[in-house]
Amino acid sequence: MPEKREPMSAEREIDDLLKTTAKGDRAAFRLLYDRVSPKLFGIALKICRDRALAEDVLQEVFTDIWRNARRFDPKRGEAGAWLAVIARNRSVEALRRQGRGIMGRATGNDVEMAHAADPSAPIDGGIDTLTLIDCLNRLDQRQRELILRAYYRGESREELSRSIDTPVNTVKTWLRRGLIALKTCLDE
Repeated sequence: MPEKREPMSAEREIDDLLKTTAKGDRAAFRLLYDRVSPKLFGIALKICRDRALAEDVLQEVFTDIWRNARRFDPKRGEAGAWLAVIARNRSVEALRRQGRGIMGRATGNDVEMAHAADPSAPIDGGIDTLTLIDCLNRLDQRQRELILRAYYRGESREELSRSIDTPVNTVKTWLRRGLIALKTCLDE
């Protein structure tokens, strides 16, 4: 009787495809593209807010993945999260090359804060997501907005400083204090 095999989780499949891609396997790379390109394109589109630019970013993202797949270390996190960070960073770089900052302002609403918990994860109301939302809601509005804009939307301290007409060092101090308060809350 053949041995029953449990279906492979999506994250494990992505991890395996990334490892195989690191060995130069083009077929694995095509499968990886098929599995994760919609999600990575969504990240790029959300940040760039321009379809053509997001498409260009996606191409850069997959060029980076092909070249750097061997650098992925599963001990440091999941493959999907690693890929999402590449997409996010490339999107922010693309906007900066165009001389644009990240568009829009953080509103602090629950949906946006849930995405901030893990941009690669679906919003499922998991305990980690709910804890993060609760801790972000405990911050004062200014701290919450600055943290979301800096660490979720990727705005630089200088961009934040200009947008709220406040010195950069003050913005840095507010961010540091907000992160300390957030960490304290998360550690409770």
